[in-house]
Amino acid sequence: MPAAESVATAGRLRARMDERRTVRRFAADPVPDEVVRDAIACAATAPSGAHQQPWSFVLVKDPAVRAQIRAAAEQEEQISYDGRLGDEWLAALRPLGTDAVKAHLTDAPALIVVFQQRYWLGPDGTKRKHYYVDESVGIAVGMLLTALHLSGLAALVHTPSPMRFLAHVLHRPENEKAFAVVPVGYPAPDCEVPDLTRKSLDQVLYEV
Repeated sequence: MPAAESVATAGRLRARMDERRTVRRFAADPVPDEVVRDAIACAATAPSGAHQQPWSFVLVKDPAVRAQIRAAAEQEEQISYDGRLGDEWLAALRPLGTDAVKAHLTDAPALIVVFQQRYWLGPDGTKRKHYYVDESVGIAVGMLLTALHLSGLAALVHTPSPMRFLAHVLHRPENEKAFAVVPVGYPAPDCEVPDLTRKSLDQVLYEV
C-alpha cells in the first residue's frame, strides 16, 4: 500500500473507532447472522501464544437461554453490588450508572460468550498446556469489538464475577473458562451512553 493511502486509511480508521461507544440498552431488532459470524471469524484471526488459538465463541440467540444467563448473572451481580466489590470499586462504577440489573442480556438479540481454553483437551482425555491464554483471548475480544463496530453493530463487554455458571448453562467442556459475555445488537432508540472523555494521544503515547 502506498504511504499516502496508508496514512489516509489509518486516519479514517481512527475516526471510525473514536465513534465506538459501549451500549447498555439494546433494541430487540434482529441482527444479520452473517455479520455476527464474520465478526467472530475476524476475532479468530487474532495472534495467540504458540498459535494455540485458545478460544471458543458461543453465539446465544435462544431467548430462554439468554434469560437463564441473565438470571444467574444478576444473582452474582447483586452479591457484588451488596458489598463483594468493595467501596473503591463501587465508587469507580458509580459515574457509569451501572447496577445489578442486566437487561442487556435479554434485550440484545444475541450474546457472544467468549471462553478461554486453559488447556487443550483431546477426545481421549489427553491434556496439553496452553500458553499466554489471557493475553491471546483478550486480543481476540478486542478484535471482535472492532469488527462489530466497523460492521455497524453495538456491543458491551460484560464480565459477571464469578462466571462459572456460564460453562454450566452452555454445557462447555472442563478445559474452558468463561472470559466475557458480549451482547450484540442495535442501540435502543432511547439509548444513552455516559458522557466520557477519552485520553488524548499525547496522554497515552510515549515515543523513544
